[in-house]
Amino acid sequence: MLDQARILAQTRYRTAMVLPLAGFTTSEGVEAGLTRIVDAAGIPLTLYIKSEDCVEVETLARLVERGTLLAVKYAIVRQDPADDPYLRRLLQHVPPGKIVSGMGERPALVHLREFGLATWTTGSGCIAPRMVTALLHAVKTGDGDTAQRLYDAFLPLETLRDDISLIRVLHDAVTFSKIADMGPILPLLSSTPPEHHAKIADAAHTLLALEREHERARTT
Repeated sequence: MLDQARILAQTRYRTAMVLPLAGFTTSEGVEAGLTRIVDAAGIPLTLYIKSEDCVEVETLARLVERGTLLAVKYAIVRQDPADDPYLRRLLQHVPPGKIVSGMGERPALVHLREFGLATWTTGSGCIAPRMVTALLHAVKTGDGDTAQRLYDAFLPLETLRDDISLIRVLHDAVTFSKIADMGPILPLLSSTPPEHHAKIADAAHTLLALEREHERARTT
């Protein structure tokens, strides 16, 4: 991280994301390490958290308040995204505008409507970028019918991502949609089993067709 921080110091990037690390960390150690990285890079960081064990809420709040963290990418998976005591406690200490929902489209409506988070990091938006932008606009303006219609269009591909692999399914979907040839997936991951290819391709083609239909309707 320090090697990369020194490289970042020579760029015009405004932030860099710190990816999750499982095990061999403490909240105090994370705080000290991120502070050291910011000192070396000269820019605030975005912290990606996928576990409550990553950092304590009070520590996270200090890092945001000091400006060590520009934003938090929140990606702790819940059976019901509305039932999330950790996120509610986090929002007592950190402004919602500093927190981004980080798990694709599935929890996005709940996270923005019920928790007031700033936005979300898209998954299937790689296939349908205009639709996902329209979904964000509909949520922000309170257009519930449009938001639900657009949201529902993303669920088939997002469900495959949840059920099989968030990364591998999206990698394959971009290739199968013919937006771009993503090539072979690199270790330490491996390719999606072939028996899943047809349903991924079908979901990708359907979403891309909806994206094109949405764009035609928008420009006519």
